[in-house]
Amino acid sequence: MKESLMDILCCPLDKSDLELEVIREDDDEILEGRLVCTDCGEEYPIEDGIPNLLPPDMREEAAA
Repeated sequence: MKESLMDILCCPLDKSDLELEVIREDDDEILEGRLVCTDCGEEYPIEDGIPNLLPPDMREEAAA
């Protein structure tokens, strides 16, 4: 994921801004981390450079 995406991403639950927490990056690509909603506090993982912005209940269904 490119950090420039932060300009267009928002929380799918309440449309608030997201805060980026980077765990691992390569050059200008964020490979692992999380996005945290500044309002509701919901967390969305970034794995293999892909942000998972599914709401929590849908994320659990998709993993099963």
